[in-house]
Amino acid sequence: MGKPNGGFFWVSSSGSSSCSERDEFDSEEEKAENGEHGSFCVSPDRWDVLGLGQAMVDFSGVVDDEFLGRLGLDKGTRTIVNHEERGKVLQAMDGCNYKAAAGGSLSNSLVALARLGCKPIGGPALNVAMAGSVGSDPLGGFYRTKLQRANVNFLSEPIKDGTTGTVIVVTTPDAQRTMLAYQGTSSTVNYDSCLADVVSKTNIFVVEGYLFELPDTIRTIRKACEEACRGGALVAVTASDVSCIERHYDDFWEIVGSYADILFANSDEARALCNFSSEESTISATRYLSHFVSLVSVTDGHRGSYIGVKGEAVYIPPPPCVPVDTCGAGDAYASGILYGILRGVSDLKAMGTLAARIAATVVGQQGTRLRVQDAFDLAESFAFDLESYIVRSDVGSDHISSV
Repeated sequence: MGKPNGGFFWVSSSGSSSCSERDEFDSEEEKAENGEHGSFCVSPDRWDVLGLGQAMVDFSGVVDDEFLGRLGLDKGTRTIVNHEERGKVLQAMDGCNYKAAAGGSLSNSLVALARLGCKPIGGPALNVAMAGSVGSDPLGGFYRTKLQRANVNFLSEPIKDGTTGTVIVVTTPDAQRTMLAYQGTSSTVNYDSCLADVVSKTNIFVVEGYLFELPDTIRTIRKACEEACRGGALVAVTASDVSCIERHYDDFWEIVGSYADILFANSDEARALCNFSSEESTISATRYLSHFVSLVSVTDGHRGSYIGVKGEAVYIPPPPCVPVDTCGAGDAYASGILYGILRGVSDLKAMGTLAARIAATVVGQQGTRLRVQDAFDLAESFAFDLESYIVRSDVGSDHISSV
């Protein structure tokens, strides 16, 4: 495995991590985004978007099928592992440098949104933040630094003696990704006065579905959603994972049914939330969910996507794309929906088309993050038609006035 580009950590067979002696936090993307003066970190009176999610550092590498067989790993799955199991996998990969990133589904969406909104195109620059749980270990510092240099303010203080969560992502030559998640303290998010304060000062509050893994964190989600609603924020929930939905079905529906204004899911997750069989169509699931949530966004891979409002579903065809890496497509799509809402666009077709273009851009590259120049180009091209989209939104059923 070759030396990765950008920042990395050396991970020993025991699973401990340390920073490289050289300062390799700044990738070319971060330099292009922030110039020579560091990150654009602000403390506004009100956040445009605040995300509550798992703060996980991703380690990615390429392996062969024999590697998976030796460790008894099922290809294409996401498995929760403990510290000992994580160490076993890392020991098997001993001697390799891993590419590291401030990972997580929600952080992918927030970084894309921050890049789309970093310049006043079609509206003022957007203030984007994330809250979560990282440890006081080197990985926690790495996560915070990476997000802040991508113009996403990480607001939570590190947990003393806590262990930052990690995800080992191994890719086989057939492009299948197998993930092993060590949660550490990343799924334990406590509700305190600081979190309550920032939640009360946000326009859109986004909850990542992976946080439903632990009962204590579900209580935090409930309290945070209540505070967000009191503060006049829209509440968005990401479905995240089918198995997570199945294990915590009642908890998902308590939050979605009671608080959510926006729901993000892929077709399988949407069917799981509806308790539908795999034979049910994506459009049926979208329509069903839109009776409970004001706006439902459901992606369906190369088949396109749907946006549901009030029992109706608008089909969004996929733009032309040569797939390179499909990981992170749904995260990118969600950023487009959030961007459209924040820019005042109420035309569903226009919003979905933008989201689909963002997703296609990410799918057509290696890696899960929307690149800085691509984000600027997409935002600029979208701004040309922004006024006509808003005007047209008053006509017909393809609008989101309910949100």
